[in-house]
Amino acid sequence: MEPKFSLYNTLSRKKEPFAPLDEKNVRMYVCGPTVYARPHLGNARSVVVYDVLYRLLRHIYGENRVTYVRNITDVDDKINKAAMENGETIQALTQRVTGWFHDDMDALNCLRPTHEPRATEYIPHMIAMIEKLIANGNAYVAEGHVLFDVTSDVDYGLLSGRTVEEQQAGARIAVEGYKKNPGDFVLWKPADAEDDASSKFDSPWGVGRPGWHIECSAMSTDLLGETFDLHGGGADLKFPHHENEIAQSCCANPGSEFAKTWVHNGFLTVNGEKMAKSLGNFITVRDLLDKGVHGEVIRWALLSAKYNEPLNWTDKLVEDAKKTLDRFYRLIPRHASEGWHPEIPASAGMTAFVEALDDDLNVPKAVSLMRAASEEELLAMGWLLGVFQSNPEDWFKGGTKVLTSSLRAERSNPEQRQDWIASSHLFPLAPADADRLCKTAPRNDDEDEYIHAQIAIRAAAKAAKSWAEADRIRDELKAQGIILEDRPDGTTDWRRG
Repeated sequence: MEPKFSLYNTLSRKKEPFAPLDEKNVRMYVCGPTVYARPHLGNARSVVVYDVLYRLLRHIYGENRVTYVRNITDVDDKINKAAMENGETIQALTQRVTGWFHDDMDALNCLRPTHEPRATEYIPHMIAMIEKLIANGNAYVAEGHVLFDVTSDVDYGLLSGRTVEEQQAGARIAVEGYKKNPGDFVLWKPADAEDDASSKFDSPWGVGRPGWHIECSAMSTDLLGETFDLHGGGADLKFPHHENEIAQSCCANPGSEFAKTWVHNGFLTVNGEKMAKSLGNFITVRDLLDKGVHGEVIRWALLSAKYNEPLNWTDKLVEDAKKTLDRFYRLIPRHASEGWHPEIPASAGMTAFVEALDDDLNVPKAVSLMRAASEEELLAMGWLLGVFQSNPEDWFKGGTKVLTSSLRAERSNPEQRQDWIASSHLFPLAPADADRLCKTAPRNDDEDEYIHAQIAIRAAAKAAKSWAEADRIRDELKAQGIILEDRPDGTTDWRRG
């Protein structure tokens, strides 16, 4: 099969046609979460980006011909510290936070990977790889630690473009005197006296735990092979994590390439600043979900910039994502049950959409083509982007609870606000609700959503043969400069007159 799409390869620093080693088993590894706290928006962006890539690969090569591995780091210094502060076991913390991660990513419509290995399940594999590195002369033992000798790898630095001299300590310890070189990184470290028993493991070098980088090498090699197709992760992982993965993997398995294509998603900022708890702008996915922001709104906002470019998170970004999804949901009159998967139509519009994604996963360009899509095309496009997974009627009745500041109802009663949400779409309303909705709908004629709500209320009034009320709404809109386009089958459009 000829390469159908291209990706920017960080390793070669150019966009290249993607050609898998085996078209019947396309293999992708992505660095997953360290489970000590809820995922924040930066974490979520990475998961969403590679979820779209996973969906595209399955579309191109077949759903059963893509193997996607994303690890769970459940042994780590941050985990130990959090468990100690919480007064709980490491196992209790990691199980709970892993559940949070799954819940939050499910809310963003992210597909589960093929395999999701935990670091604690792969300790024997890590020890075996470290033993190979020692035997090959690439690692050494010093004061209970095992360290990788960066000077032993002539190709070290190819991914990041950094020299050995530029490398900082990328492991979980400070630079110590027992290192041969300041840039040498930890493969194994001795356990601390206060460590929980579940984070201590026997090894040929004493009781301890693995360094950060070795887990990904051990898991990816076991599940995907010594050389596989694609490795992804955030731009912050390029150095030292991914650089060290390449070094230890290729040295442990001479002649292998580890990953042929390296893909990195861009950084996320909040209101132009780096997200940090100290700045008060640290946002988790759960923060937004608990405030009523629908998962698809979060997902759409995260996809609004090209995957490898920076993304600035703002309130306006969320508002715009909500409005755009509302417009698309008004074009979808039906939806199937959970687990539904649309047929991908062989149409010119769908072909152009997929070609945009084929061009280095250009989601913004693909989205620009959705405005002219047919219903069938729109549903298929939505599937590839991971949206339109809600029933449209449920979406407008409360599948999403967010209202922008300019759409606040005049009244503060929660039931009245819910009526406004329910009326903000073009689906037929029960005639018995017409009078009630007319009394509770907000007055905000500067917003398209208000106009659509009035059209829906008017349709309900006409269905209930409340002709006077229907005329009143038409005349009131006309007085505000809104002209309704009435046809025998109902109001089909409107314009500003």
